[in-house]
Amino acid sequence: MLIGLVGKPSVGKSTFFKAATLAEVDIAPYPFTTIKPNHGVGYVRIDCIDKEFNVQCNPGHGFCINHQRFVPIDLMDVAGLVPGASEGKGLGNKFLDDLRQADVFIHILDISGTTSVEGKILADASYEPWKDVLFLEDELNKWYYNLLIKAWKGFARKAELEDSDFAEDVAKQFSGLKVNKEQVKRIILKLNFQGRPSTWNDEQLLKFASELRKESKPMIIAANKIDMEKGNENLEVLKKKFPDLNVIPCSADSELALREATKANLIEYIPGDKEFKIIGNLNAGQKNALDKIKENVLDVYGNTGVQQILNYSVLDLLKYIAIFPAGATKLADSKGRILPDCFLLPLGSTALDFAYALHTDFGKNFIKAIDARTKRALGKSYVLKHRDAMEIVTK
Repeated sequence: MLIGLVGKPSVGKSTFFKAATLAEVDIAPYPFTTIKPNHGVGYVRIDCIDKEFNVQCNPGHGFCINHQRFVPIDLMDVAGLVPGASEGKGLGNKFLDDLRQADVFIHILDISGTTSVEGKILADASYEPWKDVLFLEDELNKWYYNLLIKAWKGFARKAELEDSDFAEDVAKQFSGLKVNKEQVKRIILKLNFQGRPSTWNDEQLLKFASELRKESKPMIIAANKIDMEKGNENLEVLKKKFPDLNVIPCSADSELALREATKANLIEYIPGDKEFKIIGNLNAGQKNALDKIKENVLDVYGNTGVQQILNYSVLDLLKYIAIFPAGATKLADSKGRILPDCFLLPLGSTALDFAYALHTDFGKNFIKAIDARTKRALGKSYVLKHRDAMEIVTK
């Protein structure tokens, strides 16, 4: 799975990316700091099952702090998009093309109103952030439409003449955007357009492209720079204008500062927590900075928003669940590591799906699964639940 960070220039995408990954990236208050996409590893936070078994896990990937398991996910930060990106403005075609393989978008929005639509700094914080929602969705929809229209007429006629499965044909045609058949079927049912697809007009095609984009690339808004002067005021306006949007207030700067301080052994902090503990010797500047984060972010919003946004993207928008490989009689692997792995699988996955996720041979030679908690034997069609712990028995 790949999470794409999108938004106009200078809103804090690279800061969010660095806070989530602690990768070394360029961060600067001017447009197009990022040209080539940055790729890194972020994490989804899960309540680890080790506490239930009275053990301490030893993750082979990711990490675990105080029984909070951090499972790795892929993040990508692309250059800022500007109005006209779908027509190539600001190298928009290239930047949009970078987003093809993303499964979900996080729209980093400057809720403080201190950046113009082109990403220029505004000292008077006069910009209305809600306008960014309209422009970005419009550009993403036009991007899908432009890709759709290039092949639509000939493709649609061919599908009709061959009397094939239209939803499957659309999914194959646009598989480069990670569109699948079930998504197309839901959109066709929802729109209920009359007439053959080859006769749909431009307005219908744009609507179809828009719904296809929303279905195949769901999005959450990170209302970044929430701790700045007009942040909360602008957030309330945004929520009133778009009550159905997924919006989480966020301070990427604060999260980055907390993670850097943790790395330097100045504080104890678990990403996503509402508090931190000072354990090192701070100078006056460091103490003042941490006090401001506590007062303006953690005490007001309960967290910085960064970890919550990553979790929401994966667990709520994409609807993935966490599954732990665990033996019915022992929790350690052949190297003695306790619960070393945790897999993220789509909701609705079965015990057989899990076996294949572990290894193709496990799936092919599947006999049964065993619930590590209850020791109950389960068949291949058993539908997995979030935080299940399973042993796969094979031939």
